[in-house]
Amino acid sequence: MRFLCFFLIFFLQLVTVFSQDENSTYFKIEGDSVFKKEIDLREVVIYKPVVFADNQERLNYFVLKRKVLKVYPYAKMASERLAKLNDRLNKIKSKRKKKKYTKMLEKFLQEELTAELKKLTRTEGQILVKLIYRETGSTAFSLVRELRNGFRAFTYNTIAKVFKISLKEEYNPLKVREDLFIEDILRNSSL
Repeated sequence: MRFLCFFLIFFLQLVTVFSQDENSTYFKIEGDSVFKKEIDLREVVIYKPVVFADNQERLNYFVLKRKVLKVYPYAKMASERLAKLNDRLNKIKSKRKKKKYTKMLEKFLQEELTAELKKLTRTEGQILVKLIYRETGSTAFSLVRELRNGFRAFTYNTIAKVFKISLKEEYNPLKVREDLFIEDILRNSSL
C-alpha cells in the first residue's frame, strides 16, 4: 500500500512537471526583479471622434475651446498645489497647526489669484470647477470642506450660485456632451 501511495504521488508530481509549457515567454520589466508572463498596462479609455450635429454646435465647440484653454492652467496649478499642500499637511502633526497653515495659504492664494479670477466669465468659472474635478478627482466643494470646513464650503457654494455656478459640479465626459467636448479639446491640445 505504501508503495502504491508513493508511486501515485511521484507520478502526479512527474505529470505536473512535464505538463508545464516550456515555450512560455517571460518578460523582465525594467526596475522589477520578477519575471512575468504578462505585461501590466494601465487602463485606457477611448473616445469616439467628436461629430457635430450642426454648425451651431461646431461654433459652440470653438467658443468652448477658447474658454477651456484659458482656464486649464488654473486647474492644473490647483492640482499641483493641492498635492504639495497634502504633502505638507501630512508632515504637520498638530490639528491646530494644520488649520493655521491652511488659513495662511488661503489668504495668500486669495491675494495672488483674486484679481485674475474675477476677470473670468460665468461659463469660464463653471468650466474651471469641472476641470478642477478632472485634475483632482474631487469637487471644489468637497476640497473646501476637507481643507477648511463645511460652513466655509457652504458659503462659497452659495456665493457661487448667485453667479449660476455650482461648486458641486462633477466632470463626466461619458454622460455630458459639454464635458465630452472639453475632454476632446484637452486631448487634442498640446498642454
